[in-house]
Amino acid sequence: MALRHSFEKTGSFLFKRRGQFPLILFAIAVPAIFLTNNEPFLTSETVYWALLGGSVLLTFIGQIIRSIAIAKSAKQTSGRNTWGHEAKALNSTGIYSVVRHPLYLGNFFIWIGIVCFVGNPWFLIIVSLLFWLYYERIMFSEEVFLEKEFGGEYVKWSLKIPAFIPSWKHYEKSNVSFSFKTLLRREYPGVSAAMIGFLFVDFVRCWVYFGEPKWLWSHGVVLIVALMISLVLRSLKHYTEVLREDDRS
Repeated sequence: MALRHSFEKTGSFLFKRRGQFPLILFAIAVPAIFLTNNEPFLTSETVYWALLGGSVLLTFIGQIIRSIAIAKSAKQTSGRNTWGHEAKALNSTGIYSVVRHPLYLGNFFIWIGIVCFVGNPWFLIIVSLLFWLYYERIMFSEEVFLEKEFGGEYVKWSLKIPAFIPSWKHYEKSNVSFSFKTLLRREYPGVSAAMIGFLFVDFVRCWVYFGEPKWLWSHGVVLIVALMISLVLRSLKHYTEVLREDDRS
């Protein structure tokens, strides 16, 4: 099999299972926390809150990037489907005139924020490399699909827009309005997952340091808020018309 076809096949396989990346991250976070010197984070409030604040800021930046891409996406351009690539229209304006894969860029910041909260620089380097290898294949297969679907239109756009590092050189304003309904309908799983990610790291860190599970009141608050976000918005999405929009994905 030619290398190009191998990359495309692997990328399609990973695309269908991209939602499992957080599970991989959680699994490797446990030994990383165990091998980290956790004492500064649990004995100094200044160090702990500085670490938490910086980590949450990175995750927030990632969520902002994803929010802009999703809330301003038109119908039939992108979705959360897991069965394979699908697109009937090409996103090429707004944030898509700055970077070709804003959703994956947003994912990187979201999960790197959680990784930074572990407080282990080696873990940060390993996850960054793992993320790149994982998503590089996905981006490759997605671009092969889009080139087949849109031909010269896609090629012309992709040649001037960077894949992952943003550039405003060719910025073009989007005519699609920002939709909070689309944002709430599509992004609540990721927000809840990120909150649980921070909770998971903090819980495991306490367990490793104290030698026994320690459930703090703050853990309960974060868990309840994350579950309520998912429960309320999922119910509105599936059982009401509140978040429905005919002209959005």
